[in-house]
Order: sequence, then C-alpha cells, then structure tokens
Amino acid sequence: MKTLAIPIILVGLTVYVFGEPGISDSEILLGQSCALAGPAEALGTGMQAGLRAYFEKVNASGGIKGRKIRLVSLDDGYEPQKAIENTHRLINQDRVFMLIGEVGTPTSKAVVPMAEEARVPFFGPFTGAEFLRNPFNKYVINVRASYYQEMEELAQYLMDQMGFKNIACFYQNDDYGKAGLSGIEIALGKRNMKLCATGAYERNTTAVRSGLMSIRRAKPEAVVMVGAYKPCAEFIKLAGKIGMNDVVFCNISFVGTEALRLELGEAGEGCIISQVVNFPWDQSVPLIKEYTEAIQTYQPDTEIGFVTLEGYMVGKLFCMIAEQVDGELTREKFIQTVSGTKTFDLGGVRLHYGPQDHQGMDQVFLTVIKNGHIQPLGK
Repeated sequence: MKTLAIPIILVGLTVYVFGEPGISDSEILLGQSCALAGPAEALGTGMQAGLRAYFEKVNASGGIKGRKIRLVSLDDGYEPQKAIENTHRLINQDRVFMLIGEVGTPTSKAVVPMAEEARVPFFGPFTGAEFLRNPFNKYVINVRASYYQEMEELAQYLMDQMGFKNIACFYQNDDYGKAGLSGIEIALGKRNMKLCATGAYERNTTAVRSGLMSIRRAKPEAVVMVGAYKPCAEFIKLAGKIGMNDVVFCNISFVGTEALRLELGEAGEGCIISQVVNFPWDQSVPLIKEYTEAIQTYQPDTEIGFVTLEGYMVGKLFCMIAEQVDGELTREKFIQTVSGTKTFDLGGVRLHYGPQDHQGMDQVFLTVIKNGHIQPLGK
C-alpha cells in the first residue's frame, strides 16, 4: 500500500507529513542512544563515527532513492535509565524510523521492550547478548556474532589448543557481564570443566581490586574478562603489579580493542581479544578498503579500528536493505526484506538472514596485542 503524503499549510509553506515516522520526501531519520561520554565513551563514539562515515558517503551520492539519511545520536552514558529516556524521546518526539547502532547489553535490555511495543526496528546493536537472539524477536536485527560464540572460540583456544585447565572470569556485575559469564560457563561445561574463580566490579567504575583478589587466590592460567576497557585495563595492570605475570588475559569484543590497547600501554603485551568483524587493516577484503577510504574522507579525525568498522557495516547493511525494499519504505517492509533476503554481500563479507534468523554473522576472530600493535592470533 502506498504511503500518502498529507499536505499541511503553515504560513504559506507546504510541509509534507508522511504516514511512516522518520520518512519524509527528502530524509530518513534514524536514532541512536549510546555512550558518548564516560568509561564506555570510545564504544559509542566509534559506532557513531562508523555509521556517519557510511551515511555521509551515501548522502554524497544522492541518498537512498533520493532521501538523505540523518542520524540523531543521544548520550546515555552506558546507563539503562538514561537510555530509556533517550529512547522515549527518539520514538515519541523525534519520531525516528528506527533505532540503530545502540551500545551495550544493560541499555539494550532496558529499551528493547519499548522498541517492540512501538514496532520500531532495533537494528545492529553493539552487543552479543543472547536475549537479542533467543527467543527470536522480529524487531531485533543483529549483525555480529553472539557472546556465547565468542566464548566458545576463546574456550577452543585456551583449553583445546593451549591445554589450560584453570580458567577464571572477571565480569561486570550486570546483564552484560552475566551474559558473558554464562557464555564461558557453557563453553567450559561442554568440556566437563568449571571456572576456578570469579570476580566482579560495578558498571561505570574501575573498582576492580576486590574481584582481582578473589581471582588471584585461585592461581588461574587464564582470565576471561567481560567488561569495558577502563576497568579491564585497570585489572590487568594491577595484576601485573602483584605478580600475575604468566596469566593470559582474554577480552571479548565489547571491550573496545583500540581503547584497551591505549589504556594498557606496555601492560597489554599478550592480551587476547575476540572479534566479531574482520581485521580492519586487511586491505585484501574489498569492504575493508572501502571502509578505510570512507573513514579517511568523511571522518578524518577517527582512527581505523574494530568498533568503527562494525558501525560502518551496520550503516552499509541498513542502506542495502532500504534500497531493496519494494515500493514505499516502511518499518514492516524493511523487516520483511531482511527476512526474505538470504544473503547481503558487503564486499567480501557476507551476512545471512532468514525468516527466523536475524543474526547476520557467526564468525569470531581472535587477535592479540603484540609489540604494542593489534595482530591476528595465529593458530
């Protein structure tokens, strides 16, 4: 059914109000709530920069079927209550077409019910939490692999390849940390093993000493970490000062690889990070070459890295789907296009979707900090 434009006369000007929120004759309005300040700032600003790089590239070529994309980003400081306030504004006041590139498990858990109730797509969040995947929710569309998949990849390396027996977990004491904790427990359970110790800290703090002491007593061979970059870096640096120099520290993708490396400095040597996107410096992949050029052109003050690459991929996928929608662009048609199209090729990186499958990627890649640089971890 064609969406009608209703003319409203205001002081001699004609303003066209389209039936679908966020869609006008010249614009597609998207909303993002993420951390733009505080301990998780680099994650929010990275996703924002990646999204903007692709949207500005598309807008420079005329937009999506003549409509330019405009992104409204609001700072939630990685706090659920602020995310709720932002989401209420984005849906009900700004009337965005959809929510895109949101950052974090606790914030996402707080606002997904709002998006579902309003029938607003929740697209490409920067989190691998299982509740965004199971049970299936047609309004949630993921790009990245899950935290469970990241933990399984780390378990394969630490236990199956390295032969480690004593694994501890340091985690953020909220839905994000517990999602990761559950993931590593499941991965160990498949191998008839249990964690030798756990330690936790509170979100948006760097109060890690108590958790560190709990883990130290168990003498682990490796510590799997589920946190943000500042507290994880603090944990690793303090661990080095108290003699835990032979322990292998592993982080999952949400930590923010580049931010972690910078926070750690020399203490980062040997730290492993699992990734859910391709290596951002691998110019043999067409997507990476395109991404690098777009960042340099449209976000020149932004560093190349995993978070901005993920944001770029989310932005590109959105545009590819929107372009394929048959007829007028609506939220329901957008979702139908995702479910009805099996594969989207971003440029040597393929995302697969289906009627009951809204997760595009399943791959997990391991990297390591070596000589102050991020490198793929050779197996």
